[in-house]
Amino acid sequence: MTHRPNVLLVTLDQWRGDCLSAAGHPMVQTPNLDAFAAQGVRFNAHYVQASPCGPSRASLLTGTYQHTNRVVFNGTPLAADFTNVALEARAGGYDPQLFGYTDITVDPRTVPDDDPSLLTYEGPLPGFTVALDLRDDREAWYQWLEERGHDISDRERFLRPSEGEEIPEGRGSSWPPTVFSADETETAFVVDKFIEALQELPEPWFVHVSIYRPHPPWTVPAPYNEWHDPAEVPEALPVGDLNHPFLEELQEWKFGGDAKGDRERRQVQATYYAMIAEVDHQMGRLFAAVQPVEDHTVVAVTSDHGELLGDHGLFSKLGFHDQAFHVPLLVRTPGVNPQAGLVVNQFTENVDIMPTLLDLAGLPTPSQCQGRSLRPFLEDGTAQGWRTSTHWEFDFRVFARQVGLPLEECHLMVERTHNQKVVSFGGYPSLFFDLTADPGEQHPLLAHPGLSQAEASLAAWRPDPVLSELVNRLATPRGMITLRGPEGDLPDL
Repeated sequence: MTHRPNVLLVTLDQWRGDCLSAAGHPMVQTPNLDAFAAQGVRFNAHYVQASPCGPSRASLLTGTYQHTNRVVFNGTPLAADFTNVALEARAGGYDPQLFGYTDITVDPRTVPDDDPSLLTYEGPLPGFTVALDLRDDREAWYQWLEERGHDISDRERFLRPSEGEEIPEGRGSSWPPTVFSADETETAFVVDKFIEALQELPEPWFVHVSIYRPHPPWTVPAPYNEWHDPAEVPEALPVGDLNHPFLEELQEWKFGGDAKGDRERRQVQATYYAMIAEVDHQMGRLFAAVQPVEDHTVVAVTSDHGELLGDHGLFSKLGFHDQAFHVPLLVRTPGVNPQAGLVVNQFTENVDIMPTLLDLAGLPTPSQCQGRSLRPFLEDGTAQGWRTSTHWEFDFRVFARQVGLPLEECHLMVERTHNQKVVSFGGYPSLFFDLTADPGEQHPLLAHPGLSQAEASLAAWRPDPVLSELVNRLATPRGMITLRGPEGDLPDL
């Protein structure tokens, strides 16, 4: 056994924090993640710091808030002067391996103007050895499917439910199963490749497995497509009071939810829970593969963001509602965990993960990190002087044309405690939620006795944003563009 532990970081994509059976969800089935949580620690009030994927992963992998790293959307470059968890692990003697993707856009100042990496937001995080590159084009998965006998000439058919299936009464359009089997999913592919590589990885190893599901498209193989009856899914939170311009904008954007009636919305929920069950099964295979070395391996499982799933009349992961930012975090330390089965209800954040993994690996935490190591919870069950609130940010400058605001006013930031939440905007009035009286965030308040104090607390947390020449740059398939405001160059969304 080596002195330094192996480290495994698993990110799931678009996994809501309430979607674990261990967390009390009435429908999802996650026996493997539940069993893993029972061996380690489950952080029940864990939140990401930004959305969507690229900004969230920039915070996760650098340990910094968005107002520091200034990655504001998919395609915003991450400045090369930031270190990250892979670079720090490499400096500490590991060869960090990536299976999947990290959604990091290269700093354009470090590559030639015609470099193809400037055409995508799906670049690998610097410091990783890319053992398996699985970007949105899924080309590696398609080639694997072809090796298994599939005709991949029409790749798009693998991303939608089977055609020609008669949809039973009460089911919706995402009910038909995929054209591939349950052991041929993207998740099965990534886990297979990790298990194969694990046999040859010299210890101590440092691995990041990045799994794409339960991110859309909404489709799942048999038998999972039959697992959940849409009639039995929990009721979605209705649209609340739209007494604020940003709330009105959210309803206009819809994020894919505008065409979903009640049956379709319920079917999407049922399909999403089935996708979770499929990923959980593959996570069981991954945990089993790691079991022979678990006495000297750190394992952490989390997500990059959640999913609104019809709550507030919305889908996707943008805005400020809890469902888009509350995610699971499960951590197991090597050997017999002294806090096995502990559930932590204090606020933790994805910016804590980099300091935690480095700490558990015996490596120093860079001064840039704005999170804190969770080691006290893992070893002692508690931590002194821990935060009493959590924070996240959402920058919507790519929607500047729709909202008609200057770029620098297209942002919001949130401070959430256990009983209240304040949302402060660059260009709109603040919102306040009394979570004791209004846990579903149905009745946003523009005036409340606690609002001014909450705003002051939030302002004290967030200093002036770091000035960045990259914040308005955006990688697109047609090249790197510069955002110039409501009437300027903006991507088509």
